[in-house]
Amino acid sequence: MPQKKTTRIVLGVAVAAVTATALIASASAGGESTARSKLVLMAPASPGGGWDGFAREALQAIKSDGISNNVQVVNVPGAGGTIGLGQFAQMEGRSDMLMVTGGVMIGAIELANSQTTLEDVEPIARLSDDYSVIVVPADSEFETLQDFVDAWKQDPGGTAIGGGSLGGIDHLLMGMAAEDVGIDPQDVNYIPYSGGGEAITSVMSGTTAASVSGYNELSDQIEKGTLRALAISSEERLPGVDVPTFKEAGVDAAMANWRGYVAAPGITEEEKAELVDIVTEFHATDHWKDAVERNNWTDSFMVGEEFEAFLAEEIVTTKELVEGLGL
Repeated sequence: MPQKKTTRIVLGVAVAAVTATALIASASAGGESTARSKLVLMAPASPGGGWDGFAREALQAIKSDGISNNVQVVNVPGAGGTIGLGQFAQMEGRSDMLMVTGGVMIGAIELANSQTTLEDVEPIARLSDDYSVIVVPADSEFETLQDFVDAWKQDPGGTAIGGGSLGGIDHLLMGMAAEDVGIDPQDVNYIPYSGGGEAITSVMSGTTAASVSGYNELSDQIEKGTLRALAISSEERLPGVDVPTFKEAGVDAAMANWRGYVAAPGITEEEKAELVDIVTEFHATDHWKDAVERNNWTDSFMVGEEFEAFLAEEIVTTKELVEGLGL
C-alpha cells in the first residue's frame, strides 16, 4: 500500500476515535450529571444498524415517560462493537452512561482476542432477543432442514453457507449445528457478508446453498414465498411465525441474538442500582412494548444476578464455539 494512502487511513481512524470521544465528553458536559438529569446511550455501531435502532428505541421510551431529563445516543462504530467497548471501559466512574451490548459483541471479543472484555464493565440488563433463520430459494431441492443436513453431511466443504460476520450469531449457530450432526465445525464452508441483503443475493444466485440471517430481515421475503425458511434458532416456535426450530427439525442448536446494556466500570452500587431502575422503568413503558412488537423482538428482560449468570454462561459457550470453528 502506498505510504500516503496508509497515512490517510491511520489519520482517518485516529480522527474518528477522537471525534467519538469528544462527542461522548460533550454529551454529558456541564458539571456533575446523574443519569436522571442527563443520560448518554452509546451504540457501538454505525447509525442505522441493529444496535443503533435498539438504542434509539430506548431513547424514545425514556423520553416518553420522562425517565431522564436529557438523553441522547452516541455512535462509536467498528469491529463488532469492540472499538466502542474499548472506549467505554475507559469511562471510569461515568454513572451517566449506558452502552448497548449483546451476543454479537461476545463473538467479536473472542474473534479479535480483545484485551478489553465484558468483564471490564458492569452488567445492567438483557432486554430482548431476535433469532436467526436458515433459508433457501423457494425452488430449492431442500424442502426441510433434514434435506439440507443430508447434503451437508455428504459434502461439508462443497455446501457453502452465507451469513453475517465471522464469529457472529449466524456463524456460531452453524458451528453448533455442524457439531450436533457430526460435521467437524472447522469443515463448515461459511462465507461471511456485511449484511443480510448480500447473504440473500448469494443464495438466490446459487453462490451459496443456504443463507443464515436474522428472521426480522427476511420475514417479508419468507412470507411472500421468495425464500423458504428451513428452521429458526429459537428454543421454541415463535408466536405467529410458521417456521420450525432447529431442535424441532432434529438438530440440537439454539441461539439468541440478544441485546442489552452495560455500565461503565468504577461506578458505585447505588449508581448501578439507579441505572438498573432506569432500564426497568423504560422496559415497562408503552413505547418499549410497542417497539418490541414492531421489531419482532422477543422480550427477555433480566437484571441483577440472573443477567450476570446468563452473561457468564454466554461467554463460555461462545468461546467454545469460536475455538471449535478454528477462528
